[in-house]
Amino acid sequence: MRACFKRYPQSCNYVLTQMKYKYIFLDLDDTIWDFHANAKLSLFDMYQDRGLERYFDNFESFFEIYAKRNIELWEQYGKGEITKEFLMAERFRYPLAKMGVDDLELAEQIGEQYLNILPTKTTLIPYAQEMLDELTGKKYPLTIISNGFVEVQYKKLRSSGIEHYFRHVVLSEAAQALKPDKKIFEYAMKLNNASSADECVMIGDSYHADIVGAQNAGIDQVYLFNLPDRRPENYRATYQVNGLNEIIPLLGL
Repeated sequence: MRACFKRYPQSCNYVLTQMKYKYIFLDLDDTIWDFHANAKLSLFDMYQDRGLERYFDNFESFFEIYAKRNIELWEQYGKGEITKEFLMAERFRYPLAKMGVDDLELAEQIGEQYLNILPTKTTLIPYAQEMLDELTGKKYPLTIISNGFVEVQYKKLRSSGIEHYFRHVVLSEAAQALKPDKKIFEYAMKLNNASSADECVMIGDSYHADIVGAQNAGIDQVYLFNLPDRRPENYRATYQVNGLNEIIPLLGL
């Protein structure tokens, strides 16, 4: 049996019904590992090391240009419109080009340095450690499902000391599918020997990738509102929470 809650219309109140999930799927970036904070720290280190102040007024002006373009590129990548290689180069070529610097080689070097620094950062989303401790203490098998790159995601897990919590790490490159494609969720279900989608629940902060993706696979979803500026106006989710501290009582685990 799996535990779930039914949400009253237009409300965040829940009532517990007589069912229980067996398998818990989680996004990594900005759900468990604080991508926003860690990326900004990494970019600042790279900015200083590369002396990029010669091109930009200050770090914040560089970061604003980079961050906006990076979000656009990840959305395109998630839809299969661009390649991984294009994303990695373009997100740094673009800010340089905005400053009149046409240097693809420098952009590629910066991108490589950034990917070396990024996974060494260890900031987690608030209550992530406590949630993982409780879930593993209750013997729930946990699976990461991420569109992130293989060479970076495993390093993040190890550097942060959280790799041991997860029975499986499902990355898009291995599954040959990107969230929100249902195939990556079905891949995770197969790894866990789940007999049906009803036995699984997906926790994530990205509406398009995590919530719509899980819906495509028939899996219940917990929408984490830790980045409210990314919340779409009209959204549907099985559950919604404002923080990871709400997960255990929400699911009745």
